[in-house]
Amino acid sequence: MQSLPITTQRLTLRLLHESDAGFINRLYNTPGFLYFVGDKNIRSDIDAAVYLRSTLIPMYKERFMGLLAVELKDSGEPIGVCGLIDRDTLDDIDLGFGYLPEFEGKGYAREAAELMIEVARNTLGMTSLIAITLEDNHRCLSLLDKLDFVEQSGSRPEPDVMLLKRRL
Repeated sequence: MQSLPITTQRLTLRLLHESDAGFINRLYNTPGFLYFVGDKNIRSDIDAAVYLRSTLIPMYKERFMGLLAVELKDSGEPIGVCGLIDRDTLDDIDLGFGYLPEFEGKGYAREAAELMIEVARNTLGMTSLIAITLEDNHRCLSLLDKLDFVEQSGSRPEPDVMLLKRRL
């Protein structure tokens, strides 16, 4: 894997662009995203475009880093985001993801996450990844368990936040 976009059998993962503002506005304002990820103060497509320019697109300075748009391969419809995030507050690279509710439970999140794990291991030479989530995000925890992430004992950044790790 040398460049983006990258694909699975059903999905295409590509860089986000300002033209994705409507999609980001919709995704970041779903109840699950607001509760589990947090309110990013995106109230309009203009706010989403600013967030893309100031926060998401700058993550692409390093190859294969940052949240990528996850699209259905057949239609090109964006359904979520998934990617590798270098957070200043964490020692390892974070696997992050979020999906529109109507696309949850169909295996898309696992498919995209497995592709990003493969990129981390085989293309970037990483030896581990981490994931952070709230302890009541059962859907996320179930996926992370299937992806062989394990909670790091004694490593809770906040009381209700779990830090999980996977060796690659």
